[in-house]
Amino acid sequence: MFAAFLAVAGLRPAGAQAPLIADLDDHLIAITTGFAGADVLLFGTTDGPGDVIVVVRGPTADVEVLRKERVGGIWINRKGLSFQNVPAVYMMAASKPLDQLLPADQRAFYQMGIENVRMVPVSPDDTDIKTFTGALVRSKQHSGLFSDLPARILFIGDRLFRVNLRVPSTVPTGTYLAEVYLIRDQRVVGAQTTPLVISKVGFGADIYDFAHRHSAAYGVIAILVALFAGWMAHLAFRRR
Repeated sequence: MFAAFLAVAGLRPAGAQAPLIADLDDHLIAITTGFAGADVLLFGTTDGPGDVIVVVRGPTADVEVLRKERVGGIWINRKGLSFQNVPAVYMMAASKPLDQLLPADQRAFYQMGIENVRMVPVSPDDTDIKTFTGALVRSKQHSGLFSDLPARILFIGDRLFRVNLRVPSTVPTGTYLAEVYLIRDQRVVGAQTTPLVISKVGFGADIYDFAHRHSAAYGVIAILVALFAGWMAHLAFRRR
């Protein structure tokens, strides 16, 4: 592990003044059958003392949030609100509490903290937007896709840093971005972005790809498999 830190520190060319260099130990997470989540190591070096904030997000999509209402004794989905550009995953890490590192306006500008994630409502109703936004965030947190608290970035000396980021088992596939910021005197003095790809592999990936490319055929096959399984179960119970 220490060798990896030295390798990153050695990436800086002679005479260069890059304030921050960071990388991931693996840029690809392979989702296979039985995937239970994964840990990703982000490490790097700075050109001197400072603090570091890491934001991992993506990919974005449109999401509709529905409100359940009781009608005739039955709970049904009624009124809803759609949001644009909602990140599938939002994770953070920091070497200190965020309010000690940057003022509120800077945290909002860089979308640091769940409360600062920009999720654009479509045709918003001023009386309900906070309710629907809160429901969306709670749903993401419950699924483990939005981290409640930032992970802790650890420094080795004044320059080398590392943090383990936990990727939940419910993570969707796609390309994510890990944004790394160097903070000094309550302002961002350096930044770097590195990609992280999450992809299905193996037999599960083949089924996933077939289902999306040939949805009608996949539906027919699924029905036939269900009917066959039910028929086999019926024969098994008849023999008893």
